[in-house]
Amino acid sequence: MTDTALTFSDDQAVAYDAVTEMLRGAGIDLDEQLLTPPKSSASAVMAVTGKAGSGKTLLLAQLYKALEQAGVEVVSGDYESRKRKDKRTLAILAPTNKAASVLRLRGVPATTIHRILYTPVYDPEYERIAEWLAGNGERPDIADLTEHALDRAAAFYANNKSIPGALAAAGLRGSDFITGWKRREEPLDIGFIDESSMLDDKQFEDLKEIFPTLLLFGDPAQLAPVGQSGTMVFEKLPAPRVLNLSRVHRQAADNPILDLAHALADPALEFHHFEKMVEDASKRDERVVWGQRVEVDLMARSPVLVWRNATRIRLINAFRTVYGAPEDALLEGEPLICDGIELPLKHRKKRLDLEARGLIRGAQVVFLGAGRKPGFSRLHVVGAEDPQISAASIVKIEKPDEEEPFIPFAARMGATFLHGAAVTIHKAQGSQWNTVQVFAPDLFVAARMGRVEAGQPLWKRLAYVAITRAQERLIWVVRNRLSKPSEPLRVDDLKAVPAAPLDLAAPEEFL
Repeated sequence: MTDTALTFSDDQAVAYDAVTEMLRGAGIDLDEQLLTPPKSSASAVMAVTGKAGSGKTLLLAQLYKALEQAGVEVVSGDYESRKRKDKRTLAILAPTNKAASVLRLRGVPATTIHRILYTPVYDPEYERIAEWLAGNGERPDIADLTEHALDRAAAFYANNKSIPGALAAAGLRGSDFITGWKRREEPLDIGFIDESSMLDDKQFEDLKEIFPTLLLFGDPAQLAPVGQSGTMVFEKLPAPRVLNLSRVHRQAADNPILDLAHALADPALEFHHFEKMVEDASKRDERVVWGQRVEVDLMARSPVLVWRNATRIRLINAFRTVYGAPEDALLEGEPLICDGIELPLKHRKKRLDLEARGLIRGAQVVFLGAGRKPGFSRLHVVGAEDPQISAASIVKIEKPDEEEPFIPFAARMGATFLHGAAVTIHKAQGSQWNTVQVFAPDLFVAARMGRVEAGQPLWKRLAYVAITRAQERLIWVVRNRLSKPSEPLRVDDLKAVPAAPLDLAAPEEFL
């Protein structure tokens, strides 16, 4: 085992060694940093599981670094160099843009599962730059680019490992060098899948077709995908193929949010006892807040997490009311959730382009204003590497006690959106925010109903998932009240990327 493992806990070291042995069978020797032909053509799947704070992400990052040092090429989804017989590939994937962005912030070049299914087609002239940046060619001589521009591209790529970002640093736009998208034809070698508790059986089978060696990272305490009968894909693997990290790693000071999440494992814990724990934690540590109302200022970037759809709809309409949003239009800065893309087959290329840019089902989006064409919206896709786009949009605002949603903004066809000021805890899986508001009255209803999922009270699973979405601060909201905004909605804080030009007070009752 390498020196890297010296920083591991015992269970992490055991998992690292087991994964190293699996990779050796695939022809990758991490100890000697050698690449050899695979010993077998059979597929291999292994899972690393553990609750929040158990060190899954640290292990994933260390394995990625070891594979890169051994000469394995990391495929990020934004560019893939020409196939070579001696090349071995690794892709690090997550089910959502937000989950992938969390990994990227930690230095791991992750992309979405959907993005890896399709690969960009580069203009041949600019593909020479991409090959040079990837270390597979000589420095090119491009008529439209100065030596200084190429230096900027190289400096950017050295720090960020993003081909589109590097080309943007050289002064190019995405439309300059990407001419289209195509379905992946050749399989890759190794796949790391984070947040694999969100995978359904079909996605799992699709991934096994692409990756002969697959490593899943997941949390068995989260909620299983709808339709999976409370079972996650890694729970169906043989016991020796599942490596569990049981130790919980702490910061220098104990993390009260993780303390609360892990307290839910106590089978004797009742809801009222847990709420008392939350209240006590709020008195000891500012990272936990006993909230008397929903803070509306946070809802534009961090949706309130709820269990019931009825609560979600009421919160959304309360949010729009306090900001003075008209019924027939959206305000700049309103949050949306992508509900899919409705385009005919003849527009398949446009669909692939939008999906590859991060506009996939479940993506969190901020409305930036109307587009240049009727029915088009300018949008910021939260967590996407190339976030700002223009797309034909159909926006649906659901109303309390009304079957049909109100549609303030619509093209004949395009990307469909629901409002994103509040989301269900199920849909929040895979995402994290600095501050998270959990609507506790909904969890109380779940507890009172006595529902059980996979042998555990549903309210505990809901509470665990909701709490662990918070990176720095948890607000446990205990009353059906909403604050007034301290300022208008804003968009000036959103990151703009040169490669993606825009063509494209007193509380009030709300329930």
